Amino acid sequence: MERLVKFMAILSTGLLAGAFAYAFFAVVPTFYEVPLEVHLTFRDALMRHNSAYVQSIMALSFVTSIWLAWSLRASTSARTLALSASVLALITFLVTRFGNVPINQMMRTWSVATLPQDYQQLLARWLAFHNVRTVTAVSSFLCVVIAATTQKKR
Repeated sequence: MERLVKFMAILSTGLLAGAFAYAFFAVVPTFYEVPLEVHLTFRDALMRHNSAYVQSIMALSFVTSIWLAWSLRASTSARTLALSASVLALITFLVTRFGNVPINQMMRTWSVATLPQDYQQLLARWLAFHNVRTVTAVSSFLCVVIAATTQKKR
């Protein structure tokens, strides 16, 4: 059972970290290299396709990190790392839900002809939230990997 929880925790946190890191390194820079109309159209489509996936992976990352902490309860350091991973996964969710999602909802109503005056500031805020959630998701993954691979044998 311990092997299963380690696998699930590494997989879920790795998928989440990978999704946000890929967006950080490839998707977001691409947004700024295409015309604004393409940028907005692509963001809207991406939000529709990512919504269920990202929410599911965030929830799974949190749950499997807690499960990992419980299964590693005999090792204080491994348990602490797994609990840290769950807190980081929760922060990732909260930043997404209360930072990125409200801005995403605003962006869905935008067109090039009806951009709000402060749209560049809103895009910069979205990016700041995305940077935070990328760091927390990658940190959660690293905590899980270290916890799962360095805990002492019972």
